[in-house]
Amino acid sequence: MSDSGVLIVCATPIGNLGDVTFRVLDALRDADIIEAEDTRVTRKLLARYDIHTPLEAYHARNLEVRTPVVVERVARGQRVALASDAGTPGISDPGAHLVDACLEAGLRVEVLPGASAIISALVASGLPTYAFYFGGFLPRKAGERTRELEKLAALDATLVFYESPRRTAATLAGIASVLPGRRAAMARELTKVFEEVTRDEVGALAASLATRELKGEVVLLVGPPLPGGPAEVDDSDIRARLGTLMAGGASRKDAVKLVAEQTGTARNDVYRIALGD
Repeated sequence: MSDSGVLIVCATPIGNLGDVTFRVLDALRDADIIEAEDTRVTRKLLARYDIHTPLEAYHARNLEVRTPVVVERVARGQRVALASDAGTPGISDPGAHLVDACLEAGLRVEVLPGASAIISALVASGLPTYAFYFGGFLPRKAGERTRELEKLAALDATLVFYESPRRTAATLAGIASVLPGRRAAMARELTKVFEEVTRDEVGALAASLATRELKGEVVLLVGPPLPGGPAEVDDSDIRARLGTLMAGGASRKDAVKLVAEQTGTARNDVYRIALGD
């Protein structure tokens, strides 16, 4: 085993290719091989900076086969650079598996910092930054998601999650049913041309996004518990949420169902307000 071998964890841009560090560029240029989660994405970065290091794929579908191969490369003394689609490998991506395998083998691992969707979204959200909890992706199934959120309900910290653009509104509605009244934010396409950060009460935010077709990577953020508990939801608030949803194309039935879930109000009561009673 050679002492010169090293796995270099390279934080790459989360969108804007100008957000890469000189150290990461040097590491990518000097490496014997680059292990990339998506070679198509990494090739764009390499082309931008005229880097011609050989590239191989390392992702969730091949990591069981590829991990021992890469570990052996490092053990033989090679410099292996690891790059994910965006941000730092090891954070909600398969890079963590390779890092663990190298450490277990007693090999050197060097981490080069860079752009972070978590930190960028947290600062842009306007929510408290004195403490935060990153939970990766919440469970897709409603029951499992509810149980996970209930575990975090008392945590005095801003909660940060990754989410698919297709599930963003539904996830926010689920959060609103467990953590009603909290301040929240949705950040997407960070550092890109169509960057967007939307801030509102969590239920209202879910309602405003329910009829939109979102694109790009999404970060959801939910503020810590409100002093004195969640604010009461009154008829005017429910009426406003219903109006937002139906103005966006939702049927009355669907709007009533979503608002009832968001606010914890009985569906019959929401329906009564929808009818103007």
